[in-house]
Order: sequence, then C-alpha cells, then structure tokens
Amino acid sequence: MRLAILTTHPIQYHAPWFRKMAAEPRLDIEVFYCHKATAKDQAKAGFGVEFDWDISLFDGYPFRFLNNISPEPGVSAFRGLDTPEIKNIIERERFDAVMVNGWHYKSAWQTMRACWKTKTPVMVRSDSHLHAPRSLVKRIGKRPFYSWFISRLDACLPVGKWSSDYFLHYGADAERIFVVPHVVDTDYFQTESVRLKSQRKLLRSQWGLSNYRVVFLFVGKFTAKKRPLDFVDAIDQARLCGARVEGFMVGDGPLRAACEQAVSQKKLPIRFAGFLNQSQIAQAYVVADALVLPSDGGETWGLVVNEAMACGVPCFVSDKVGCGPDLVVASETGESFALGDTKSLGKLLTKFAAEQKRIDWMSERATEKAQQYTVSVAVDCTLRALDAVRT
Repeated sequence: MRLAILTTHPIQYHAPWFRKMAAEPRLDIEVFYCHKATAKDQAKAGFGVEFDWDISLFDGYPFRFLNNISPEPGVSAFRGLDTPEIKNIIERERFDAVMVNGWHYKSAWQTMRACWKTKTPVMVRSDSHLHAPRSLVKRIGKRPFYSWFISRLDACLPVGKWSSDYFLHYGADAERIFVVPHVVDTDYFQTESVRLKSQRKLLRSQWGLSNYRVVFLFVGKFTAKKRPLDFVDAIDQARLCGARVEGFMVGDGPLRAACEQAVSQKKLPIRFAGFLNQSQIAQAYVVADALVLPSDGGETWGLVVNEAMACGVPCFVSDKVGCGPDLVVASETGESFALGDTKSLGKLLTKFAAEQKRIDWMSERATEKAQQYTVSVAVDCTLRALDAVRT
C-alpha cells in the first residue's frame, strides 16, 4: 500500500515510527516535510537554546522536503507552511492513501483538497482535545466548519481517549475513528535505562543531587503552558511537609530565570540541568524517582510521560494533560492532580516519597504501561486504518 505522510517538520518522536512503517512489508511510504527547522527555529519554539537534534531524524525511510513558498516560513503560523506542489504530487503519483498530521497549517489544507479532488483516501491524525481553554465565540464558530470537514475525512486518527472524544464531538462517525497512539522508541529508552542504572549514584552526584532523597523530575520547555513554576512550588510544599525530596529541572526557555530566582530566594533543593539532547535525556529519567508534568490544557499529550514510563518512572500529571486518561492509572503508574493546585500536588509528592516499596512497585507498573505504547503498536494501528479506508 502506497502511503504518503504529510507533516510540518522533522520531529524526533516521529522518526522511529516512520522507520518502522518503512520496514513493514505491506507498506510503501514516503514522508513529505513542509519545513526544515533551523537551530534558531528551535530556540524560538520555546526550547530557549539553539540546537540540532543529536540523533538522526532521517535514516531508514524515504522522505522529501516540499518547496515552502511562504514569505515567513515557520511552524507557528497557519501561513508559515505553504507548499502548493503537493497538489501535483498527489495527482501524479496516485497514492493508496494520504495521512496528514494535524490541520493547523496551510499545507494540510492544500493536501486535503488535492485528496478530495483526486478521490484519494485521506486520513488525519490529531491530538487536539476539548480540555484546552477556548472562548465561547471560538467554540461556536468552530462547530459548523469542523463538522463539515471532519465528515469528509476517510479516517480520523486520534492519539488517545480525549482526542477520540474531540473527533466525536465534531460529528465523526465512530466507525471511522482509529486510535494511532503517540509513541516513543520504547525499546531505546528501556535499554538505556537498564544500561545506566548502575551509574545512577554517579549521575546524581554529577548534577548535585542527593542519593538519600526522592528526586522529582520536570522535563520540558520553560514556557507558560508547561507551568514550571508550579513544579517549583510543589517541591516547596513537599519540603514544608517534611518530605526528604529534591527537584531536578531539565530544559530551558523564557521562564527558566524566574524558576531559578524562586529557588534561590526560598533556598529550595532543586537543581537545573539545562537542555539535554536526545542522546542524554535517558540519564535524567534514570536519576529520577518520578516525573511531574504540571502543564495546562495546551499540553495535548505530553510525550515526556511516554519516555519516563519507558524508563520505569511513574508520572504525576495535571488533570488537563492530554495523555492522563490513557497513561496515568491512579496509584499504579502515577497520579493526576487539579491544574494549579500545588498544595495538593505537594501532599501527593510527600506521600509518594514516604513509601520506597510503593515507588518500586509503581515503577514496575509504569514499565508495563509503556509496553502498550510502542512503535510497533502505532504501526499496527496505522495498518488497520489503511485497511479500512481501502475497502
């Protein structure tokens, strides 16, 4: 089956999935990228530092970059991706199906229109959900338009429960919904965590972390959506409750200085690692006892949770984080807490830190949950959707 995949730009989480699909005997895929992000683009996207990923995002599958004619190319604005040549490619090459990742950019609509014109089955994958803040005007305005175009899709590919609800909310036929979950290279993270386990004490020492305290981890951009200051406050709350805890914050961005200032003023036991690239990030999970993701509803999934659980790290996430209903099982793989309620989060961290046997047990449950979200699972789900749209 010839499958074209349109996506905005190379993303580190997509590469293992694309490679696995390219190795699938039933598939002949080609990935079309609309934009190649520069090191400066990465910094502007909220990472806070200029960098290139230190793992290959292109090995093992066919791809090409489309000609982006936007006068202001980029992935943050609808008109930042404008690739009219995709129309001719779809008309000329006659794929069995086309998968479009999201619809928040002009190239996605150019692709969908070409598919409708040529009667090429089109599938759209999305992690949007209804738990992000939206004005009443926006909700009312979206309804008729979204219901119209979603009804024209041959398949809707949500990444989990909340995104499935999103498609249903806008009138998608339940029989045309196929969950293709967000995944990471679980095998890589599990292998790395096992390899690094013997170095846990050394790694903690290198980052100034104690081997006699429970370490809670924050990984992500230091942006308003991620709410890193909530993490700082929760560690403070746990400390005030007498818990022997430390915080470890990995990443960079506009709110890092504010976090460092709060830590300094309150003399909190929190260390900062700065940005860690893909070849280093497993080290952070190995030194941690649990991950905390306090993001608001703009966090449509939270792939750091996948990474953490693949390393056997339980996760505490806010009740607005998209992956919560799928990955976080209360008292087993982690806990959820009300967005912004750092006092309650501090109590959860305090309780967790007091029970070493429970930490170990929850670590095992997290590892088990990660096995349900592997690259192979995502490929199998993609194949089921393809089979359905071609019948």
